[in-house]
Amino acid sequence: MTPTLVRQHTSHAEAAPRVDLSARARDWSEIQERMLVPLYEAVYDRLEVGPATRLLGLRCGSGLALLMAASRGAAITGVDSASPERLALARERLLPGTPPGRGGDGGRGTRARTPAALLDGPPTATDVPEQGAYTLVTAFEPVGGLAGDAEGLGDLLADVLPLAGRGAAVVLAGWGPPERCATSSVLRVAAKLADSRPPARRDDLEEVAGRAGLKPDGSGRVACPFGYADLDSAVRGLLSTGLFDTAIAATDAKQVDKELTEALHPHRRPDGTVWMPNVFRYLIARVP
Repeated sequence: MTPTLVRQHTSHAEAAPRVDLSARARDWSEIQERMLVPLYEAVYDRLEVGPATRLLGLRCGSGLALLMAASRGAAITGVDSASPERLALARERLLPGTPPGRGGDGGRGTRARTPAALLDGPPTATDVPEQGAYTLVTAFEPVGGLAGDAEGLGDLLADVLPLAGRGAAVVLAGWGPPERCATSSVLRVAAKLADSRPPARRDDLEEVAGRAGLKPDGSGRVACPFGYADLDSAVRGLLSTGLFDTAIAATDAKQVDKELTEALHPHRRPDGTVWMPNVFRYLIARVP
């Protein structure tokens, strides 16, 4: 699998001296997160997410996917222990009474229409909705771009699957074929600068599901083009994924910015916008 859009799961202390984590979280919320909206919509349409859905979103980030599910009437719970900054933005979006800040809704007060819970660690039985066990578990952050990220997701699934009902759907996401993902060539900059190349694997989703004891129940591919107003927005958006943090630590931020900007030039259109067609893949599995 090609280097993918995933966060660098380093400790807070390690990342803080080199990366402004609050700024990165805002860039993710305001620029990058929306690129995955077609993926969220395709999954929710296929699984008919609605008022009967009790959704648990793993690595929920700043909460856009949760907000979209809540707008369909779903009861939502989000979990994110890797980025307190993103989770804080999710609280602004989803929880009534949270002071507005600089989240992806611009402080305009967008809120979920149904009750929401946002957690910085795995949920327990007391966090399960009053209506009953979770009927849908989503992990929309793609795996396969960092060593050990699939294993980390497997550990997280092991913690939460006992809270999901029998037959509950579990959705995992990843990149489609490299030849259909224009961003793949840009993301290779991170691997080059960090002197690290993830193994080429196309079956990460199935392996994660299998290790978790889940039964595959279908898959799909979704076009998720990455479009930006200009090069600066493209650089900020891609850096917000966290994939380049290791490269920054191995070199420096200016070097990464320079090489990332150069890699984006082939994708710049005459009007200055940046456009990269991509295809994402998702796997649906069921709790036995």
